[in-house]
Amino acid sequence: MTPGTPAGRHRTSLTVAPEALPDHAQTLLDDGYRVALVAGHDDGHRLRAVYLFTAGAPDRRVELHVPLDKTTPEVPSLAGMSFPAGRFEREMRDLYGIIPTGHPLPRRLVRHFHWPRGWYPMRADVGHPPPFGDVDGPYPFRTVEGPGVYEIPVGPVHAGVIGPGHFRFSVVGETILALKARLWFVHRGIEKLFHGRTPQAGIELAERVAGDTTVGHTLAYCLAVEDAHGTTVPDDAHRLRAILLELERLHNHIADIGALCNDVGHSVLNSHALRVREQLLRLNETVTGHRLLRGGVHLGGATIRTLPDPAELAHLAADVAEIVDIALSNTVIADRFTGTAALTATQARDLGALGYIARASGWTVDARHDHPFLPGHYRTPDLRRTDGDVLSRFLCRADEFTHSTALITELVRRPVHSAEAPPGTPRESGVGIAEGWRGTIVHRVELGPDGTLTRVKIVDPSFLTWPALPIAMADTIVPDFPLANKSFNLSYPGNDL
Repeated sequence: MTPGTPAGRHRTSLTVAPEALPDHAQTLLDDGYRVALVAGHDDGHRLRAVYLFTAGAPDRRVELHVPLDKTTPEVPSLAGMSFPAGRFEREMRDLYGIIPTGHPLPRRLVRHFHWPRGWYPMRADVGHPPPFGDVDGPYPFRTVEGPGVYEIPVGPVHAGVIGPGHFRFSVVGETILALKARLWFVHRGIEKLFHGRTPQAGIELAERVAGDTTVGHTLAYCLAVEDAHGTTVPDDAHRLRAILLELERLHNHIADIGALCNDVGHSVLNSHALRVREQLLRLNETVTGHRLLRGGVHLGGATIRTLPDPAELAHLAADVAEIVDIALSNTVIADRFTGTAALTATQARDLGALGYIARASGWTVDARHDHPFLPGHYRTPDLRRTDGDVLSRFLCRADEFTHSTALITELVRRPVHSAEAPPGTPRESGVGIAEGWRGTIVHRVELGPDGTLTRVKIVDPSFLTWPALPIAMADTIVPDFPLANKSFNLSYPGNDL
């Protein structure tokens, strides 16, 4: 396969005809690449599909650009060789009208059935939305029939402060035969809001892609813009970014550790976990001036008020270790966690799951290894578990909390030398990859001649990992769904952009 031309940081680009796409894609997949992103583009005179394939050790990124005629925008589907590619294709079809021919599941993904036909909201000339109506009828949930089979609908409105999502359970007794998760009830149009903004003005949007992942998304966005600008960010600035990224991992992981204990009736442990989380949020405010770390990461570097105190981190790590030890010594917790909602390594790999979900199933995928932005100073040990159940996901969070506090301590103790990012050679596009607390986040940006953003494509790890939840729920009992769902804790807003 032609290697393509250099396009950015560890990235090459190749323009291919639609009919040549499958062969190029298969070659990359056979070489160990994964489909990290697929984006539709409206170039005015034509449409274009961009496929980003990534691989680690060493960091490698290959883009395939497929120009398409607006009158017949069709690409051969890659769903047969990559499940994530099939999901991206359905999203691209719904938002741009680019048809993946031969797709095994051609129905809508993002646009619900009340969205009118032939209206593609990401196209440049789309105009105002026409009136919505019941155009395509009811959603075709899979029907499971047989003696004693019944359905339990849950959502889309939930009691908690989360986004909407509908879950349809097919059940015999208490055992789940099949689960269908239907999302995308609130398409926020985040990616389109970037259009026409300066890169600096895009930061406030990146910080709000998902409220619990401020640093992860902002860092991936800044890395993408810096790649497009050809900017080399000093290691000291990257080190501060790594500290902020790990602080974000800490407060989210301890919140999940407590919530999992709470879901099996141990509210006292949850209270202690929330106490630790509050201390971490106050630490965040001390470091950046914001409890969720907004304002810390910016183009060209990072800004903090003060470095976190290693002694305070060590005290919090000891607190969390005690919470985890008490939880694991409780036979009720151990019984409820062990073997519940198991996801095998093969399932995780085939579905393209990311983050602690993949690592709990024995599959290593971590941008800190595969796509390090701070080479030599920002590595993680093998934090995999192999059982893929609730217990493994709980232990992965506990292991990562311990490692993250140690990593922050190591980074804090290195001397800081102020430095400015030197100007680089501008390019038309850039890719940023960061390991957010839920998993690998990818942003891809394109810039116009005036330097403004013409396209920002965002991939939150939840987009790729949501399909794993119904698979893991097979043969699990209905009362364990809240526990299993929390062990995944996937993002609604990060998925529904």
